[in-house]
Amino acid sequence: MVITEVRIKLMEDNNERLQAFCSITFDDCFVIRDLKIIEGTRGSFVAMPSRKLTDRCHCGCKNHLRARHCNQCGARFDENRALREAGGRAKLHADIAHPINSACREYIQSAIIKAFQEEKERSKQPGYVCRYDDYDAEYEAESYTQIVSEMTAARKAASAAEGYRTDSAHGTQGAHAPAPQETQPAAQGGQRGFGSGII
Repeated sequence: MVITEVRIKLMEDNNERLQAFCSITFDDCFVIRDLKIIEGTRGSFVAMPSRKLTDRCHCGCKNHLRARHCNQCGARFDENRALREAGGRAKLHADIAHPINSACREYIQSAIIKAFQEEKERSKQPGYVCRYDDYDAEYEAESYTQIVSEMTAARKAASAAEGYRTDSAHGTQGAHAPAPQETQPAAQGGQRGFGSGII
C-alpha cells in the first residue's frame, strides 16, 4: 500500500485547533477524504474521518450522545450514558476509516504532515489555488466511456469462456416469432398505428 497523493485544504486562521482538511489516495485507486489536521499540545496530528455516535430515546428518535434532551419529544437524558474511554473521557465519535496498527498510522500521519507543510508554503505564493476539491473534475465523459467499454469487454470475455451469451437479445423462436402479417408494413399510409394487428 503506497500513498500516491495527498491533498490539503487549509483552514482560515481563526484561532481554532483545526488547521486543515485532507484526503489521501492509495495506489492511485482508493481515496479517503475528510481527514483532519489538528493542532495539539505536542504539535499537529491527523484525526481520521469519523461520525458522531448516537443513541435512541424511548420515542425512537436518534440523538447525539452529547444531547441533554431528545430532539423529538424533549425527554431529559442521563448525561453519563456515553461509553467512557480508559482516561475517563466520553466516547462521542467513532472512526469511519482508520489504520489498524501504529506503524501504518505513523506512515499516514508523516505523509500528511509533510504535505501540509508543503501546502502552507505553496499558499504563500501569488496565484495559489487549492486542489482539494478537484477529484470530480478528473472524471470526464471520455473516461467513463472507457471504463464502461473495458468492463463490457471483460464481461463478454468471461461470459464466452463460461458459455453464456450476455450481449444480444434472443432470436426469433417459439412464441416470440412474429406472425406473418406483422412482418410486412400496413398497406394504408405505410405506417401502423398503436394496437393495429391485434384483431
